[in-house]
Amino acid sequence: MTTWTVGVRAQQDDYEQALRLLSEAAVRKHFEPYVDIVWDSPDLAVTEGDPRWILSESTDPLGRHPWYLALPEDKKIAIGMWRQANVAKVGLQFEELLIAGVMNHLQTLPNGSPEFRFLTHEALEECNHTLMFQEMVNRIGMDVPGGSRWFTAAVPFLAVAGRFLPAIFFTGILAGEEPIDHLQKGILRSGQQVHPIMEGVMRIHVAEEARHISFAHKFLAHRVPRMSRPARFVLSLAFPVTMRVLCDVIVIPPKQFWETFDIPADVKRDLFWRKPESRRMLRGYFGDVRMLAEQIGLMNPAARLVWRLCGIDGEPSRYRSEPDRRPEPAAA
Repeated sequence: MTTWTVGVRAQQDDYEQALRLLSEAAVRKHFEPYVDIVWDSPDLAVTEGDPRWILSESTDPLGRHPWYLALPEDKKIAIGMWRQANVAKVGLQFEELLIAGVMNHLQTLPNGSPEFRFLTHEALEECNHTLMFQEMVNRIGMDVPGGSRWFTAAVPFLAVAGRFLPAIFFTGILAGEEPIDHLQKGILRSGQQVHPIMEGVMRIHVAEEARHISFAHKFLAHRVPRMSRPARFVLSLAFPVTMRVLCDVIVIPPKQFWETFDIPADVKRDLFWRKPESRRMLRGYFGDVRMLAEQIGLMNPAARLVWRLCGIDGEPSRYRSEPDRRPEPAAA
């Protein structure tokens, strides 16, 4: 057996052991949305005029905008409830895409594959997340659509990538998971007082998504170096584009939001992504995936240019989930 073969076998063994550990963690610590959240508790009641739905100035681009800050409190609350309900709804739709794509990917796996076990655990957890997100939407009582029409129409076709283009598919999964994870961790770290329904949902989601994001990182770190050089180059260019497109689906509210609350067009342009502080927030979502791209050889000069053109370039994280402690940019 050659030294190269021994090295490949050792890497495969390390990957499989990591997946077994993730699977064991999923068994030891997991959540049930209708057990771990007491939905009918009086403390979780959604009542009119609750200021805990007002958007955060530190974690939401709209929450810090002068237009929003100048609104009367009742309108701030209504906008905050709609926005949080819609983030939950688009998160639900994204989880449905993940589940469908994972099911397609599982069809390709051989007997004995540790990927099969972990991804099945993940799909089970994501099904629980869809229940949790929809219950949150129902309790808030806003009839929100979630993602844009093109995204919801494309979900069945995007899921096919799980079978035929798994590296692209799991890149897309990270593109959806990382911004939501970044936003939710930012809110939890901020100490901001939020409604207990929202806090409970976020805590469960962040805890279980840590495993799911870890798997996607490990999957790409294992799979990408084994791809041909042309395939790696194509993926290096597709990587930042996928991140930016799906981030916009997750973060930017749909057309109905702007119409419902008569929000001026220039406010939307400021928020997504004209103002320096909003561009900084956008770049901050992707520190972890920039780190991953560096580690797995997807940061060539052409790819760096695409990251910059997409507005999501910057320093990579030094470690997973590193908080962004850079100072705020000077006002434009």
